[in-house]
Amino acid sequence: MKDKEESLLEKLRIPILLLVTFWIIAILFWLLKSNIFFLFNFGYIGTAIAIGMGAYELLPRKMKPAGRRFAQFLVGIYMLGFLGLIEYENMQIEGFFFYLLGGFFAASVIHYLVAKVFLPLLFGRGWCGWACWTAMVLDYLPYKRNKSGRFASGWEKIRYLHFGLSLSLVLIIWFYLGYRPKHMGTTELMWLITGNIFYFVSGIILAFALKDNRAFCKYLCPITTILKIGSRFALYKMQGDKNKCKQCLACTRACPMDINIPEYIKAGGRVLSTECILCQTCSTVCPEKNISMTSKWDIGGKEILRRRA
Repeated sequence: MKDKEESLLEKLRIPILLLVTFWIIAILFWLLKSNIFFLFNFGYIGTAIAIGMGAYELLPRKMKPAGRRFAQFLVGIYMLGFLGLIEYENMQIEGFFFYLLGGFFAASVIHYLVAKVFLPLLFGRGWCGWACWTAMVLDYLPYKRNKSGRFASGWEKIRYLHFGLSLSLVLIIWFYLGYRPKHMGTTELMWLITGNIFYFVSGIILAFALKDNRAFCKYLCPITTILKIGSRFALYKMQGDKNKCKQCLACTRACPMDINIPEYIKAGGRVLSTECILCQTCSTVCPEKNISMTSKWDIGGKEILRRRA
């Protein structure tokens, strides 16, 4: 019985760590700002992701993706549905820029600073895999595994252009047109709706055109430009034992981000790609059960990706 309990705790150690981390953040913000919203906000998000990750660990192999999608759904309906459509808060990256310029300590600012700047130092781009409300929809499209790999690296630079255009648009509207956003208002709501329509429509079009559900993440999403910075130093990354790896390439074929995982394993290191979204699909499909999430300090950024000829 004791061995079973230890095995269960071992399986759930990362969801528990994530849950504790979010609740510590929730309590600290609550005490510092004397506002119970922060307790609910971070407590809810952390609990939602932890439940999804816990379900992923405990469910049978074929059902594991349901745990991740459940976490995406819980976070998505809260951040896009409640904070955005009901509370009229602009959760787009432009909202983050506007609120920073306006000095608003808004939910959008807190979300980006915590989830997109600091948490990647622990969990890399785990947000993309477990909590993104755009990917929440895109992951249900039919092209879960891209058989041909990515296009040339030049395509990936489009997302940096998108980031630059978003920032430039905000600066032009702020300094030249004199626009000053409210913390919450109908203009912010319309900006949120317009931005998300663009994200969803472009993401769906790219998915069908390139036969790749995650094409939007790879080539167009401006948020990845922020996430990739902290992800280089992420404490948690995927790793495999090079002595157990049979180089069957099952993990590479299944990876939604087209990472050539065996090359990292063969080199004796962890998966150092900042494209990794910690979805753990590689761990699920590995016939040797050789890939798992590990924690130690190293520096990522070395990109070994499967590309189209």
